[in-house]
Amino acid sequence: MQDTLPSPVEVTAGVAPDVARHRETVSAVLARRDPRLLVIVGPCSVHDPEAALEYAGLLAGAAARYADDLVVVLRAYLEKPRSVTGWTGFLPDPTLDGKGDLSTGVRLGRQFLLDAAATGLPLAYEFVDPVLAPYVADTVSWGAIGARTVASQPHRQLASWLPMPVGMKNCVSGRLGPAVDAIRAAGAAHAFPGLGVDGRMKTLRSSGNPDAHLVLRGGPAPNYDAASVAEAMAVLGEAGLPRRAVVDASHGNSGKDHNRQPGVIADVAGQIRDGAAVAGVMIESYLRDGAQDPERVPADPAVSRTDPCLGWERTVPLLESLASASRERRGNAVRGTLRDSESLRVPLTDG
Repeated sequence: MQDTLPSPVEVTAGVAPDVARHRETVSAVLARRDPRLLVIVGPCSVHDPEAALEYAGLLAGAAARYADDLVVVLRAYLEKPRSVTGWTGFLPDPTLDGKGDLSTGVRLGRQFLLDAAATGLPLAYEFVDPVLAPYVADTVSWGAIGARTVASQPHRQLASWLPMPVGMKNCVSGRLGPAVDAIRAAGAAHAFPGLGVDGRMKTLRSSGNPDAHLVLRGGPAPNYDAASVAEAMAVLGEAGLPRRAVVDASHGNSGKDHNRQPGVIADVAGQIRDGAAVAGVMIESYLRDGAQDPERVPADPAVSRTDPCLGWERTVPLLESLASASRERRGNAVRGTLRDSESLRVPLTDG
């Protein structure tokens, strides 16, 4: 049985506001032209667009409050990678029942992204299936290639073509090498097959993505601590790559225990105060704490259906802590008192 999907051009009416500006801001933070801290925060995977928009409204208010110190980006993930089986996300399965109504998913998912962007927030997205990228890419300001696909050539080629900064996660095993190789590959030009906006397969040609970077997400052991971050910076330097990274407070770094995320953030905030080349952090957060049974019917709209997340009330203090750390790092850089100033490839400026 085959279902015909609409072409990307059939569902991409409407333009997300300020995407070009948001992408440039994220790029400037990664390059340290902008001394603020990137904070990518939101649900593991969106399963209820209405509830996710409620969360986006809360986050937009916090983003405005901390705008002097943080660049806050909403996790607007509509695809869910799986090691074996399970719900694969709202885009491929919007009815949460395994029917795989992709046609409805790309339409409703696209509308969610436009509505979320209307809050004024930049959007983050993990690109799981390269064929689906043209349906959503124009709304995204920060992209990710996940731990299960970072060694995939099609995903590296896709990252080279995507017009936004893309984070490469270290492997589930914790190894950095495949992610570092992915950054190098994404920085090069490629010609590869891909879906055009008219729905036909085409030869896509990329000139390389200069803003590909490392995401430390842990593995069997965490890698958010100062020694692990320093090791990652050294590996990037040996590869001739900019020494910058985003630290994921969830996944392997928390053992998928949302209650450990505040401890990870506290550790990383201390490193940021000392001037570590941590360009950003990632937090899995949603309206309420924890995760629900994925078999629950109907699904609770306010609780994650996939990885457990921190509730909103527990997320706000983390944003405040990170804003304070970012502000202190900036002040120390201006005063020339950073203990780890060598790790900042571009000196911070006051402005």
